[in-house]
Amino acid sequence: MIRTPLTFAEAFDLPLMLDLPTAARALGICPSTAYRLIRADVFPCTVLRVGHRYRIPTALLMEALGVEQVPVLAEDIQSGVDHARASEEDR
Repeated sequence: MIRTPLTFAEAFDLPLMLDLPTAARALGICPSTAYRLIRADVFPCTVLRVGHRYRIPTALLMEALGVEQVPVLAEDIQSGVDHARASEEDR
C-alpha cells in the first residue's frame, strides 16, 4: 500500500506518541522499511517498545525531520487552522 507523506498541517495535529505506520508516513518510507531500520538500530529517532508495539515520541520525530528549524509562515498557520476546523466538522 502506497501512503502519501504527511502534510505540514497534519504534522501539527499529531498526538504526543505515534504508532510506527504514522511515523513511517511522516518520514516518507513504508512501514516495513521502518521495521528494518528499528531492527538495525538506525531509526532516525528514539523508538519505545510498549508491549508488542512500537511508539515514537512525536517531538523526537519532528526533531529528526528538522521541523524545529523550519520557519512557520502565515499561510502554514492558516492551513493548520483550516485543517483543525475540518477535523472538528468531521466529528
